Amino acid sequence: MAKTTRKCWLTFEGGHQNEPCLWKMSTKYPDVVFDIRQASVQKDIGVMAVLFDGEESRVEAALQYLVSLGVKVDPVVGGSLVAG
Repeated sequence: MAKTTRKCWLTFEGGHQNEPCLWKMSTKYPDVVFDIRQASVQKDIGVMAVLFDGEESRVEAALQYLVSLGVKVDPVVGGSLVAG
């Protein structure tokens, strides 16, 4: 099984910034480790830089689950503000 690390920007809008989306993901995919590296949550929007580690197919499934919850998931491209 191939292991992977994915750096992603998660954007929470439309009330999703008030929901425990990462907790829901972690209960459904407990084998996917996540590390919040940077976050900003405002009244109308939340943005997080998160590292995800685990088996490639499980990480992808966990990210797709976040999308199904209404979270926008974008890869961190090029130089990053996120160390690691």
